[in-house]
Amino acid sequence: MPSYEQIAWLPLCTGLTAVGLVLSWLALRRRGAAAGIRGAAWSLLPLAAYLTGAVALVWTVLSQAVSFVAGFVFSPVKWAGVVIAGLAAVLFVVSGVLRARRSAGAGPGKRAKAAPPAQPPAAGVTPGAQGAPKPVGPGRKPSGKAAADDDLSEIEEILRRRGIS
Repeated sequence: MPSYEQIAWLPLCTGLTAVGLVLSWLALRRRGAAAGIRGAAWSLLPLAAYLTGAVALVWTVLSQAVSFVAGFVFSPVKWAGVVIAGLAAVLFVVSGVLRARRSAGAGPGKRAKAAPPAQPPAAGVTPGAQGAPKPVGPGRKPSGKAAADDDLSEIEEILRRRGIS
């Protein structure tokens, strides 16, 4: 593979830009202004890359990537590393499954001892969003539904008070 210094980058980038601009002009004539302007924008990128020094960066990145892939494909040591990384991933998944199975198998008995039992609300009082007792309004029924339903009923009550239903 030739080195970076062996390639004449200025004529190459200028040539790519010139060919691209000619094709952009043809696209402008055939498909309209949007296609021509988009083509001109793409055409100016090779010259801009040369002038900013990005061509050297791209060359270095691509040459290192090719070297890595070529060294990787033909190296049994690197393939052994891939196998070990796969084994580690499988072990992580298995440990997660075992942990989930263990916590599901703990049962409600162990968790009930850790948390104190909740007391039911007094008659005519339903707990609010922050847990403070709230008197039941004339249109509301006390119920033991989930907190999300309680929040929705509070929102519905506010909407009813404002005449929105």
